Amino acid sequence: MTDEGDRRVRPVSSPALGEAPASTTASSPSSAWAGAPTDPGRAPGRAGAPDAPGAPGAAAGRWRRLRGTIGAYVALTKPRVIELLLITTVPTMVLATGGVPPWRLLVATLVGGAGAAGSSNVLNCYLDRDIDAVMHRTRRRPTVTGEVSPRAALLFGLALGAAALTFLWLVVNPVSAGLAAAAMVIYVVGYTMLLKRRTSQNIVWGGAAGCMPVLIGWSAVTGALSWTPVLLFGVVFFWTPPHYWPLSMKFRKDYAAAGVPMLPVVARDTTVAGQMVAYTLAMIVCSLLLVPVAGMTWVYAVSAAVLGGWFLASCVSLLRAARDPEHHRLRAMRVFHHSITYLSLLSLAVCVDVFLPL
Repeated sequence: MTDEGDRRVRPVSSPALGEAPASTTASSPSSAWAGAPTDPGRAPGRAGAPDAPGAPGAAAGRWRRLRGTIGAYVALTKPRVIELLLITTVPTMVLATGGVPPWRLLVATLVGGAGAAGSSNVLNCYLDRDIDAVMHRTRRRPTVTGEVSPRAALLFGLALGAAALTFLWLVVNPVSAGLAAAAMVIYVVGYTMLLKRRTSQNIVWGGAAGCMPVLIGWSAVTGALSWTPVLLFGVVFFWTPPHYWPLSMKFRKDYAAAGVPMLPVVARDTTVAGQMVAYTLAMIVCSLLLVPVAGMTWVYAVSAAVLGGWFLASCVSLLRAARDPEHHRLRAMRVFHHSITYLSLLSLAVCVDVFLPL
């Protein structure tokens, strides 16, 4: 998926592995080591001396630094992005099973899929650290601030990916592991290394990586693929541009400064909004084709039609505002938030439809 997952609460900063602690104030966990004033009750001649290794203050300081380091590595995996990916995995597995999937298989698929996605995100942070330092939205990533060194990020990303793929192969099945590997290649090589800095359609084709969880989830249950997961793939594929381009519209100056040719950077708002409407229409078609192909009931059919119409109206509203900016405010981020609501509720509709006794 894409970079919107960075809008999160930042972990406590800590020095990068192998670096000396930065200068601190008396309130810093490492201030005792930096010669900060000590407690008035400390024995004369001990002012400014570090706490003994076994002292409570030293232990607390080490724990804070460890917690900050762990938080920095977790931040590189972009947990918010992973959450959105997993939203599509669970209903797909429910649909493939025709009910509640075996809980061990469900947990294993989610853990392995999250690890593979997290690995891709870490490697994305490693490769994009130069432009992340330029963009206001991403300049606090641990690979930019120095909390995690480039070498440590690279090794962490590769190790996490290898562990995730091995886990999926051994615990789920080889098909799911192969699809997860394909998703990683698409995102890291296809999107990050080849497309992102070269074409305005980068997110369209690179976004295919974010569609893979539905294929992974389906194959985890059945060991194969069919037209149903392909249509679910299509829903997420066509959903991605109208989901991500509003974010690019908001941060277009960031992308322009970094030299990333996102469509909102190189095209007019009317062009961007017009393409969003087209992709949304294709998304709605794929969602409705699930009714005859997957044997969905009227509950899902009505839900898909209503949700699709609502999200389409949001994109059309953006197009009207782009055509008449003097009288309409361009609320791009409203479309962004609506896209997340749409995908979440459509996924819920899939689950509800399966469990209804109709």
